[in-house]
Amino acid sequence: MIAGPGRYRSAMADPDRPGDDAFEQMVFDALDQLPATFREQLGSVAIVIDDEPSPDQLTSVQARGLFGLYQGVPRTRWGAEHAPFASKITIFRGPLLRAHWTREALERGVAETVHHEIAHHFGISDDRLHELRRNP
Repeated sequence: MIAGPGRYRSAMADPDRPGDDAFEQMVFDALDQLPATFREQLGSVAIVIDDEPSPDQLTSVQARGLFGLYQGVPRTRWGAEHAPFASKITIFRGPLLRAHWTREALERGVAETVHHEIAHHFGISDDRLHELRRNP
């Protein structure tokens, strides 16, 4: 499920910047890029689009800024019965729009963020993700 409480407003309105529907479609496209075996295991994950991270969200990961945030119990830590726990991935529209000036760059940034947060759901740490990027 993808939801968002408000619209991103920029001080400099740019008619070439994607609207809410186009941004949401970028998130759907990023999910469609995942192999089916991963997509099939996302049933317990809510994917939400929000404008900006809250101070509490930033504090929870000791960050000054965020493109996305995974909150939940990674699949690698589920109980003995492998019972799913609800998890949430939040994609932050404002920071992504400010960091990516072209539609193509934004699409790549959204996909990278979605995939990064989904990797956390599967128990992959930031350190391991950085290592994988250095040694593909």
